[in-house]
Amino acid sequence: MDHTNGSFTIGALDKISSHHEHFVVEIESSEDALESIGPLFRAIYDGDDHKQFMERLDERIKNHDREIERMCNFHYQGFIDSIHELLQVRTEAERVKAEVQGVNEELQASGLAVLKKGEELMQCQQVQLNISATIERLSTCLPVLQTYGKLKDQMKCKRYYPALKTLEQLEHTYLPRVSEYRFTKIMYDQIPRLREAIKEASMSDLKDFLESIRKHSSKIGEVAMQHSAEQHSIDPALVRMPRRKRKAPPPPNPFTGEVPAPQPEAETDIYKDADEELSAQDLVDFSPVYRCWHIYTVLGAGDVFESYYRKQRKKQAKLCLQPATNMHETLDGYKRYFHELIGFFVVEDNILHTTSGLISKSYLDDLWDMALSKIVAVLRTHSAYCTDPDLMLSIKNLIILFCHTLEGYGFFVARLYGLLVEIRDQYNEILMKQWKSVFMEIFEEDNYTPITVQYQAEYVDIVSVFPFHDSFVEKSPLPKRFPFSRFVPNVYKQVKEYIFACLKFSEDLNLSQTEIDDMVRKSTNFLLTRTLSGCLSSLIRKPGLGLAQLIQITINTEYLETACIHLEDFISNVTGTSYSREVSHVAKLQGKSMFKDARSHTEQQIYQALNNKIDEFLELAIYDWTLSESRGHASGYLMDLIAFLQSTFMSFTNLPDKVAQTACMCACKHIAECLSSILLDPNAKSLSTGALQQFNLDVIQCEQFASSNPVPGFDMGALLMAFMELRQLLDLGMTDDWSAYLRDFGQDRNKYLLVSPQSAILLAEKITGGMKKAGVFTSMKKPEKERKKLLETALKQLRVLVNASSISCR
Repeated sequence: MDHTNGSFTIGALDKISSHHEHFVVEIESSEDALESIGPLFRAIYDGDDHKQFMERLDERIKNHDREIERMCNFHYQGFIDSIHELLQVRTEAERVKAEVQGVNEELQASGLAVLKKGEELMQCQQVQLNISATIERLSTCLPVLQTYGKLKDQMKCKRYYPALKTLEQLEHTYLPRVSEYRFTKIMYDQIPRLREAIKEASMSDLKDFLESIRKHSSKIGEVAMQHSAEQHSIDPALVRMPRRKRKAPPPPNPFTGEVPAPQPEAETDIYKDADEELSAQDLVDFSPVYRCWHIYTVLGAGDVFESYYRKQRKKQAKLCLQPATNMHETLDGYKRYFHELIGFFVVEDNILHTTSGLISKSYLDDLWDMALSKIVAVLRTHSAYCTDPDLMLSIKNLIILFCHTLEGYGFFVARLYGLLVEIRDQYNEILMKQWKSVFMEIFEEDNYTPITVQYQAEYVDIVSVFPFHDSFVEKSPLPKRFPFSRFVPNVYKQVKEYIFACLKFSEDLNLSQTEIDDMVRKSTNFLLTRTLSGCLSSLIRKPGLGLAQLIQITINTEYLETACIHLEDFISNVTGTSYSREVSHVAKLQGKSMFKDARSHTEQQIYQALNNKIDEFLELAIYDWTLSESRGHASGYLMDLIAFLQSTFMSFTNLPDKVAQTACMCACKHIAECLSSILLDPNAKSLSTGALQQFNLDVIQCEQFASSNPVPGFDMGALLMAFMELRQLLDLGMTDDWSAYLRDFGQDRNKYLLVSPQSAILLAEKITGGMKKAGVFTSMKKPEKERKKLLETALKQLRVLVNASSISCR
């Protein structure tokens, strides 16, 4: 049992001893005490046999000490030898050390220069590296700086659209590559300001362009109208403005003799050389508009630019449409007005076709419609002041060329042709005023005597102007005599000239031949019925116009009336239309009726002039109402009157028979009325028998003149009827047949039917007064007393008759 325990104890101790031996070996073999022996120590101390381990460890240390001692004892002699050798080596080492130090000092002294060069080389290499790095950085930054410099140059040269492209390239391509540098921030900050500067600069150029184009629109329009004139075979001189005269060279300096150099005239930057071969668009440099438009479009402000451009151009359009106040005075005023308008719309048309969206077709059409209304109003107003037909014709040609020019650019100008029709009426009015002066001058210069030609050439000249065909005049020998005076061919010629003048205005009005024919006929009618008619009326009413002149005017109007048919044929020929008098739609000339009215008026003036001349003779009549007996012959004034009438009526041979007969009848009636007025003059209170007989002789002379048939065509006794009332009154007073007058009064069988009771009373009172006046100086005989009594009785009955007639009339 004990043996067993003892065995067990010995076995356990051996096991523990071997275990401790293992720990010691591990400790001896461990190279890193911290990492290897730490776990061993923990294993030792975790157990209960660490005292045994310490004992074992001490034992092991002692063993090693004995080993070291034994080894030292074995190697001691060698150690002593080594010490002796080491001492020897020390001496040698000191010598070598001294040599090494000497060599080192020599080496150090010789290496200082090398070291210095080496340091310099290192510095150079560092500089080289820095330069290479700088070059690399600069190579990266150089495109940025070059682009920025390019941007500045482009802005300086006013190449704003390329500058804007360069700015975008700088911002989006180059600056991001060098964003680590501080200067890029400055550039980034400058970009918005540069964009704004480009916008402002381009807008400034646009404003300069708009100002310049406003000043030079007139030249653009002038060139456009010249090209249009050449295309339509119109003289370009019509639209050219008078050029400024060259200034005379300055005089030389009186002291030095030097001549100063002439100052060159400034030229606009948008106006190119005015080469005649260039079109109107080629005269203008539109690049400022294109640049500004592209710049604003790229910057996203296209709407702003479009609004601004349209607004400014509308303002300029209104300025162009405002004419000069004195435009109507000269043709140059109209030229300048048309040039500016055409220049404006040529520019706008070019902008429409060379830009996309800046202006639209509808916008330009609306602008033209507005302008067209204003143009029509301006031309209508200013043309109303024009009084020169030549100027009006030039204005019409300008308007037509204006229409042709704008039609070439696609503008609708029909309203202007309608305006020309209105101006045509005004032109005709001006012509009629001018022709009024022409007609009046013809009337003033005419001698109102039939034309007498001495040579055949003169005859041919007249018949070539006026359509006169008379076989008697043609066959008669020279000198030939026309029935009319000079104003007939002259008036006819001027009417034809007026027709030609009307036709001039109708050219190029897009009217058919029928419309032109109607227009010319209407204008000619106005000329005849208003102008010529008025001139003839003024001529006929002209004071101091003699009877012979009135007679010649009547003859002249008859021939002019006949010539109206030839005028109608002439109008048809010059207008190229076929005229038929049966066609109802063709306007007929109203000259015939006008000349008839003028002739009728002239005839009335003839009658009046004849009566006035008769009055002049009758004013010479001086009757002695107390004459005891007649002189036995008619009064001298009456004989002169009869002679005048006879010579006058002989000159009526060229007048129509009816006119001559009417004049003769009127003259006889007027003489009878005047003689009756003389006889019944209430201022003469008495009438002697001798005076009555003398008056009767004068009336007999008038009756003889009437019976002589001074104008052919009267029925027998027709002219005597003009003196019938006066004859009955004289017979009543001379025969004292008062009883028969009173008995048959109011009956057809009364031989004094034409004598009124009032006239009878006046005559009876005058005879009674004459008898009373004669009885004062001599005593009345019985027959005279009976006659006086008869007269007094007749007077009473006549007064009763007159009173009864007045009561019955009430």
